[in-house]
Amino acid sequence: MGASEHLRRGLVIPAHPLALDAARRLDERRQAALTRYYCAAGAGGIAVGVHTTQFAIRDPAIGLLRPVLALAMEVLRSHAANGGTPLVAVAGVCGPTPQAIAEAELARGLGYDAGLLSLAALREAGHAALLDHCRRVAEVIPLFGFYLQPAVGGRVLDHAFWRDFLEIDAVVAIKVAPFDRYRTLEVARALAASGRDDVALYTGNDDSIVADLLTDFPAARPGGSPVRFAGGLLGQWSVWTREAVRTLEAVQACRRSGGAGALDLLAGGAELTDANAALFDVRNGFAGCIAGLHEVLRRQGLLQGRWCLDPGEDLSPGQMEEIDRVLAAHPRLSDDAFVAENLDRWLR
Repeated sequence: MGASEHLRRGLVIPAHPLALDAARRLDERRQAALTRYYCAAGAGGIAVGVHTTQFAIRDPAIGLLRPVLALAMEVLRSHAANGGTPLVAVAGVCGPTPQAIAEAELARGLGYDAGLLSLAALREAGHAALLDHCRRVAEVIPLFGFYLQPAVGGRVLDHAFWRDFLEIDAVVAIKVAPFDRYRTLEVARALAASGRDDVALYTGNDDSIVADLLTDFPAARPGGSPVRFAGGLLGQWSVWTREAVRTLEAVQACRRSGGAGALDLLAGGAELTDANAALFDVRNGFAGCIAGLHEVLRRQGLLQGRWCLDPGEDLSPGQMEEIDRVLAAHPRLSDDAFVAENLDRWLR
């Protein structure tokens, strides 16, 4: 079964964080341990070199893009060689066209299955220029489209863009993450209109994960098949990943049963959104979103600290108290026991 078919079946794909030591250098031992955690938790893929991995890894003075991408693939290959289920490997691809092509070539050369294509660097480009950029990258690696929310650097991408984007044969999936129901509907409507059944929708809307996964979005015409999200590629799922896998399994079982348990799932989804508000630092415009995820992983022992490449990037005032609150209020979201049982093995 190829990566495209796996994506259509529905996967939990964590957006992979960056493990640093106190000197803000790559902590290879803990970086590899994180990847092993995702494998053991039942994730169906990982996304590396994305926002959660910190875009600054591309800075020539830091030079971590290749090492981080390569280390993740090394762990994935070891996992598969030892009898584990192979994971779909997604690499973040960004920047102007020459940079994006070079990053796609790097990812493809390392064995990645798809490139999650950010268009944030082309904020002023017109429709035709955007599509030309996408087509050129698609000549190198299968595309995982990406609607990044404007609040963290994305741009508005309308229905017409997504309709034309879906004419690119190499598109295998789209991550929908505008954090906006109207814009999410535009992508779903474009997929319905395209008639393609070989492209998987993945939620990146960390504020409405379960609602996205449960919703039947409108078909292109009356009586047609609805559009559904297959899975999620999420920063939120970089923590408590074992419980994320169980959530997706429960959604899939709910669908097979015709809706049994949907109300309980939606209630759990509201808890998850509450927790996400704390981890992603919504009160402060997402300023502490990466540090918030790091804090959860630090408490579990997977990371040694919250350090980011930017020394000024940390939790916002009051964010620690919000994280304490949601952990106490929603203990069923956590996979602390699972991590504690396996941590020494992952840190080998």
